[in-house]
Amino acid sequence: MVIPQLNKVKALIFSLPNRILMLLFLLSFGQASYAASVTASLDKTTSVENEVVQLTLRADFTNTGNGPELDALKENFEILGKSQNSQFSFNLGTNTALSYWIVSLMPKSVGVIDIPAIKIGDHESNPLKLTVKNSPQLLDSNGNPPAMIKTQVSEVEPYLQQQVILSVKLYTSVALQNANLSVPSHPDLIIEQLVDDQMSYETINGTDYQVLTREYLAFPQRSGLLTIPVQTIQAMINTNTGRRMIKVQSEPLALQVLPIPASYPSDNWLPSEAVTVTTKLTSTVEQPRVGDTLIWDIQIQAKGALPEQIPTMAFNSTRAYKLYPKPAEFNTRKTAQGITGQLNMSIEVVPTEEGQITLPKITVPYWDTEQRVMQSAEASTKTLHINPLPDGSQKAPSPAAAANTTPLPPQSRSVAPISLNKPKPVAAQTPVTETSTVVATTGSTSNIKRYLIIALIASSLVMVALWFYLKRKSASTPSEPNVPTLQDFAPLNTPDEKSAYANLIGCCRDNQLTELRSHLLEWARHRWGDEEITSVDDIKRLSASVSLTQLLMEAELMMYSQNTHHQWLGEPLAEALQEFTSGEAKPSQASQLKTLYPNF
Repeated sequence: MVIPQLNKVKALIFSLPNRILMLLFLLSFGQASYAASVTASLDKTTSVENEVVQLTLRADFTNTGNGPELDALKENFEILGKSQNSQFSFNLGTNTALSYWIVSLMPKSVGVIDIPAIKIGDHESNPLKLTVKNSPQLLDSNGNPPAMIKTQVSEVEPYLQQQVILSVKLYTSVALQNANLSVPSHPDLIIEQLVDDQMSYETINGTDYQVLTREYLAFPQRSGLLTIPVQTIQAMINTNTGRRMIKVQSEPLALQVLPIPASYPSDNWLPSEAVTVTTKLTSTVEQPRVGDTLIWDIQIQAKGALPEQIPTMAFNSTRAYKLYPKPAEFNTRKTAQGITGQLNMSIEVVPTEEGQITLPKITVPYWDTEQRVMQSAEASTKTLHINPLPDGSQKAPSPAAAANTTPLPPQSRSVAPISLNKPKPVAAQTPVTETSTVVATTGSTSNIKRYLIIALIASSLVMVALWFYLKRKSASTPSEPNVPTLQDFAPLNTPDEKSAYANLIGCCRDNQLTELRSHLLEWARHRWGDEEITSVDDIKRLSASVSLTQLLMEAELMMYSQNTHHQWLGEPLAEALQEFTSGEAKPSQASQLKTLYPNF
């Protein structure tokens, strides 16, 4: 009777619906027995100074949010790094999710340090305690440290703005990890790295060190005592007890900066070990003439100085030449011995007189930082022979110029230019005796006037007859093909010479250099005709005026030059044109002080 009853119980329990109910009961029991939590642990409870400690956090749930909140650790620790790992497991009746965080910590002080509860999601870990002891100095078997820093300077008593080479040497006998070497800085020093890092090897007290040398340039900006802060390095190394962080620092350096010597006469203070000056004058043509462009190259090198410390040279134009400087160029050359600054200057020289052209001597004063005395670097430029203007510019002399064929030297603006205009009628200055004067006064002036009127009428009739003859001849001959003229290609924009001249004078007085050429050609075509005028050179040739020619040359030089440092002033050219057209010199007090090139 018992066995049949047991069989009935088994059948009832292991039937399909009952099996499902049993499985659900077991799952709910397993989940009810599982409690979410956060567990914290340390890889060691006792550590030494500058030794890395690892904190492990384990979360037994899935909703971890943004991970552990580590802000509470920053008061007593440096957080060096953090890594995360997750695990999931599924068993019959249970499922588990585990998340791990490993945090690398560096204690900031010695003693017993409390690690507070770390919050992850809605849960917190258990608090911990860490004991940090003073660490013995890390020394090898020879009694040497694993790393050292040494610093030195090339000059402990430099002058103001003198070059000082600062050398930082890092000695290491073990491999460094995550090394962080400081960079020298000081508010009263201009510091920049000199060359790339140099690597070498050295044995000290039986220990082999790898030596990294890093050199800097330092330029003190004020006199007095300057202290360069200590240089430090922070890195991780492997020891027998684990990874440790080391902090090494150098000794501070002091500079006693000397002021500018009272005996230094120049305003341009240039401390340098040596200064050299080279100069050269070259021509773009074999035989330079007046008005050609010469190139004057100047190079100044200062050893132990920045190129910006080299003073730029300023030269004035003279009666014999005009100067058009270009912007200076600064270059730097760095070597292990220091820096060398270089200043390059290029000046366009336009000679205005024939003969030997002599440029001024170049003198650069500087303070010799090695000898500690005042020195000067000098250089002279070789002279060049300048030929006169071509003869073509004097082919059309005016009647006044024909009377005196001696070429005029360069004059100030007070001298009247030569003009092609007809001079006003002047009575012949024939030397006469007192008797001839009496005879002349007794003649009848009315007869002279009558003869003049008759001659004028006769010449007018001849001109009218000649005009009718030419007109009939041109009408009888077959017409030639129409050939385009200059008027067809470039018609005149003004009705007469007077209007063109007024526009030209206005252009000069408004300093409109870009429109000068068109106004010049417009006026010249009215004055001399299209057959004579094709370029500005024809105006120079036909005017036969020294001052007007040189002013036009100056305008052309500025028109086609890339130099933008000077503005063209057209008033002198306007005055020269007025003197040329009127044939009379225009008096001016300021003209006594001007040269033929008044713009520079």
